Amino acid sequence: MPSTLPSPQPVLSPYLANGSVPGLVWAVAHGDDVRVEAHGSVTPGGAPMRRDTIFRISSMTKPMTAVAAMTLVEDGTLALDDAVDRWLPELADRRVLRRDDAQLDDTVPASRPITVEDLFTFRLGIGVMPVMPAAHPIQHAFAEARLGGDGPPGSHDVPAADEWMRRLGELPLIAQPGERWLYHTGADVLGVLIARASGMSLGAFLAERVFGPLGMRDTGFHVPAGSLHRFGPELVAADDGLEVFDAVDGRWSAPPAFESGGGGLVSTVDDILAFARMLRDGGGSVLSAAGVTRMTTDRLTPEQQAGAGLFLDGEGWGLGMAVAPDGRYGWDGGLGTSWRTDPATDVIDILLTPVMWSSPAGPEMVAAFRRSLG
Repeated sequence: MPSTLPSPQPVLSPYLANGSVPGLVWAVAHGDDVRVEAHGSVTPGGAPMRRDTIFRISSMTKPMTAVAAMTLVEDGTLALDDAVDRWLPELADRRVLRRDDAQLDDTVPASRPITVEDLFTFRLGIGVMPVMPAAHPIQHAFAEARLGGDGPPGSHDVPAADEWMRRLGELPLIAQPGERWLYHTGADVLGVLIARASGMSLGAFLAERVFGPLGMRDTGFHVPAGSLHRFGPELVAADDGLEVFDAVDGRWSAPPAFESGGGGLVSTVDDILAFARMLRDGGGSVLSAAGVTRMTTDRLTPEQQAGAGLFLDGEGWGLGMAVAPDGRYGWDGGLGTSWRTDPATDVIDILLTPVMWSSPAGPEMVAAFRRSLG
């Protein structure tokens, strides 16, 4: 039966026409009524965009990592108030900078250990600061250690997980555990915690607990050779149009040394839709309904939310995803993707493009897409 849902394509077509994006795929779902369309091409003048085109979803990885970690909470392997020291000894006995711009040795002791919940909520005390370009010694040290998070996913030669944790553990925290929301790094640490607590790689655990049960066949940390024909280059705006940031045979064409729980996955619109519908429908075979509620409830104080304005723009943060004041939840990927679910209207919306965002706030196209849905 054809979908009765209104199409947002009229508001998206101008962005295709003016060359902002060469192509896009979107989905809107209300209950069992689902509408999915692909428009334009993978590259300017290239092959047509398809429903099964594979995209780099960057920070949309974060909610998927969080769901995987939540399955460990629900099976009793982890508890939200557990100190992470047992699995991540690199983060034990932390020192904290006296102020944001302090030298790395100007520190005080941490007031308490980092907990599992701190990783979910990005309040572990270290992460991407809302200061761009980098101006503080800790930001430069983070970049020099090649820990990622201060640029597009994959833009750094990030070391394997144990070495990544060793380097992270050598740096002081920026804030006391639980004090501030700092973007990104908590998700990468959560991915390492999953691997150590489960005894599996993060990718294998995601496949077993999340992707397999939901039939997410095209979601993973690289694109297999047999699927590269459905994968396009990542593009970035340049003075004379769009240029290639990452080629088809680039960073996502082989397994990475570090499986980034904060930004490493590729996926398709139908895989993301399966994930979103699982949450909307109460967890299905993956989570309990209570677990979904815990994840989609804002946990930030007004002060923490205000300090995260560059990234959150009025939204709060639950366990691994944004939560708006009206209850909408989901997250975006800075390489050109976005997803939100509105529990009040039972509507899921997903927009996927191959063009990198120019700022954390995202392009006007995403806002126009969402406004068109009411």
